[in-house]
Amino acid sequence: MDAGSRNVTAQAQGAPLRAPVGRYRWLIVGLLFAATAVNYVDRQMIGVLKPTLEAEFHWSESDFAGIIFWFQLAYALGYLSFGKVVDALGARLGYAIAIVIWTISHVAHGFAGGVVSFAVARFGLGIGESGNFPAGIRAVTDWFPQKERALAIGLFNAGANVGAILTPLIVPLLVLWFDWRMAFFVTGIFGVAWLAAWWAIYRHPSEHGRVSAEELAWIQQDPADPVEKIGWGRLLVVRETWAYALGKFLIDPIWWFFLFWLPGYLFERYDLDLKSFGLPLAAIYLISDIGSIAGGWLSSRLIKAGRTPNFARKTTMLICALCVLPIWFAQSIESVWGAVLVIGLATAAHQAFSANLYTLPSDVFPRGAVGSVVGIGGTVGALGGMGMALFAGYILDATHSYEVLFAICASAYLIALLVVHLLSPRLAPVRISAG
Repeated sequence: MDAGSRNVTAQAQGAPLRAPVGRYRWLIVGLLFAATAVNYVDRQMIGVLKPTLEAEFHWSESDFAGIIFWFQLAYALGYLSFGKVVDALGARLGYAIAIVIWTISHVAHGFAGGVVSFAVARFGLGIGESGNFPAGIRAVTDWFPQKERALAIGLFNAGANVGAILTPLIVPLLVLWFDWRMAFFVTGIFGVAWLAAWWAIYRHPSEHGRVSAEELAWIQQDPADPVEKIGWGRLLVVRETWAYALGKFLIDPIWWFFLFWLPGYLFERYDLDLKSFGLPLAAIYLISDIGSIAGGWLSSRLIKAGRTPNFARKTTMLICALCVLPIWFAQSIESVWGAVLVIGLATAAHQAFSANLYTLPSDVFPRGAVGSVVGIGGTVGALGGMGMALFAGYILDATHSYEVLFAICASAYLIALLVVHLLSPRLAPVRISAG
């Protein structure tokens, strides 16, 4: 009997499986990582090109905010619907549809000629990009046993920070070599190349010729999940749902603000240009990547040391909230690299805070409710981002200062932690019937 047959027999007899020889599932994670990096390159380009586009089209800050508003509206709508699309069509086709929509919309930016056409392109981009996470999670669910899913999701989600780091390094060079329109066309090739690789490589593991019997048994080792989904109506009256959703409402807009307005801020505050502002911006997102890892590590370490999840999550979130406070004074920092350190500390703290907030649904809700609670929180967070975009545009047009906006950034995390604690003081498991 070969190794694969022995492993399948062991599964049938209820014996624990040993780690398989096959590693093909990690190639799938590599594809998901690449898609998420492309997703963030396409998403962040409008922020990196903000100074260039404002100069050419004579946009006000409110004009730019309106363009961002339509992206976030589409993202909120797509977040609600793309999960059902992926559930109905599967990860292979669902992901392909998402990246076709967002790549076409991304390239369409290169043909835009004003606020309206940019807003239309951003709306399409928001619809397509909202499918990245639901499709990626579905692929991980199909390809990994429960014990490996958290690692797989963490690895592919790291593509977001890599994309955020690469964008300010690549895009200014494309603009200097060609122009901003060509920058959209060239980066659109990334999505086309990924789609070709995805369609050639991805299949469900049970239908894939490159997956050994041993690896397939490892992937399918978990018992069938009989958990019935719990509808939104039951969840919307539970305080813990709003602990998560209002936390997202308060902190997600801050990340969107960083993503879309930081390039313009560095450009204007420190008299940088396309040749010089890419490296400081990339450094900020590199620091934020470290924060994402550190936040998850700290709360896990506290739990392993015997602390409750309630103590571990909230202590970590408190530390993160305190680390954001110095950004209140960022505008008074004369050195660009001093500003990079302070802003980078804030973005790192956001990532660490967000990583712990994101665990709360799985900490307190039954499995059948986790996906719905995450969906509610994502939508509420996107709605907050829409409001923040309009407010940022108004404040910058009225005051020409980031002081108020940085003050909001500094205080949002302490308020979010207070809201979470008031609505879920113990992070106790919630009992909700599916019927």
